[in-house]
Amino acid sequence: MPHKEGSLEAPTRHPLDWLSEAFYDQDALDQELARVFDICAGCRRCVSLCGAFPALFDLVDATDTGEAHDVDKAEFGKVVDQCYLCDLCYMTKCPYVPPHPWNVDFPHLMLRAKAIDYKRGDVKLRDRFLSNTDALGHLAGIPVVTQTINAVNHTAAARGMMESALGVDKNAWLPDFAARKFRSTAKKSRSAAVRDGERTPGKVAIYATCYVNFNEPGIGHDLLAVLAHNEIPYELVKSEACCGMPLLEQGNLQGVADKKAKNIPVLEKYAREGYAIVGAIPSCVLMYKHELPLMFPDDADVRAVSEAFWDPFEYFVSRHRDGLLKTDFKNSLGKVSYHVPCHARVQNIGRKTSETLALVPDTQVTVVERCSGHAGTFGVKKEFHRTAMQIGTPVFKAMAQPHPDYISSDCQLAGHHIEQGLDESGLSKGQLAHPLTLLRKAYGL
Repeated sequence: MPHKEGSLEAPTRHPLDWLSEAFYDQDALDQELARVFDICAGCRRCVSLCGAFPALFDLVDATDTGEAHDVDKAEFGKVVDQCYLCDLCYMTKCPYVPPHPWNVDFPHLMLRAKAIDYKRGDVKLRDRFLSNTDALGHLAGIPVVTQTINAVNHTAAARGMMESALGVDKNAWLPDFAARKFRSTAKKSRSAAVRDGERTPGKVAIYATCYVNFNEPGIGHDLLAVLAHNEIPYELVKSEACCGMPLLEQGNLQGVADKKAKNIPVLEKYAREGYAIVGAIPSCVLMYKHELPLMFPDDADVRAVSEAFWDPFEYFVSRHRDGLLKTDFKNSLGKVSYHVPCHARVQNIGRKTSETLALVPDTQVTVVERCSGHAGTFGVKKEFHRTAMQIGTPVFKAMAQPHPDYISSDCQLAGHHIEQGLDESGLSKGQLAHPLTLLRKAYGL
């Protein structure tokens, strides 16, 4: 395919045609994979992003012609398996995304391939297990079960058996389950008067997320403390299920639709009542802001929720611009190495977390804007854990460079992955703390 200049127009994204029969046609998929792979092989701009592109280029370079359309289609899965749908190639690198006539959407093409695999049952038990966060969380809510699971996570022999049985790498960091869930321990609401000058929504509905609810409720309590200090009224949403991101990553699109059917009727009421809906995990925010609207482009309730959803620091920066965020900080944070997660970058909201932390006096924030390699469940799988650590190596080195007092990422999974990488490399790391934890500390709360 001849070279052609990339589009200078802002990228746009087509809705995901996942309900059509053509979407699941294997022959049509193979043709589109060959077409897009030819374009990618001629460009190679994304070679450093993840393992998918080196895997593709190795396959192309092994052919006699050096052309992607001559790669054995049975080998295409090697590329698909390496893609963890971070969207960075689409949002930051590829010059051929729509409205360019070549119409390249690499992540959605990989998602289509994963969806076809899932529909025909070509998915591992481990992947079904890891993506069912609601079931895991409710099971872990039983105290004796929680204690047992946490003990297994820290026992070498048990981790070895887990690796053999499920393919979860024995060396990968795994989260503990909390003894008490966030939603069962948090104050459900806080009232306050709406103040003059509020262009940002003056009240917040909190979508706890599976991770905060089941694994690290302290992050949720930090968010509540910061909202209360700033006299912002809030409510925990009446009920919630998983956002569906872990299911999307497996290609289980009907599973995503089932989660949407549980969550959107609850959330749209808050959206229509003027709440800012806030979630502390970037993947969940991305799901409601972008992924669900692309799956359900004609659903007015999905659009309403999308427009009402905020990253917490996006919200705080907006309040600050309204002159309504308190800056009565009591503690400096020293040197903070802050990692911008992929699922925050592709929201196109800018560096709102570092912008907020930089308001704290005597605080130096070093921003690292590159994929950590963890990518949800990708980094814990036996066949990908080493790759995930290799992808993260430049991040580990950059995070250690300023000899920080704290390392931090909006994605706490990425934060722990980075912490593990720093430990294994013997690099200076400082203390791991979520940005909301740091903001609460700065306020002295």
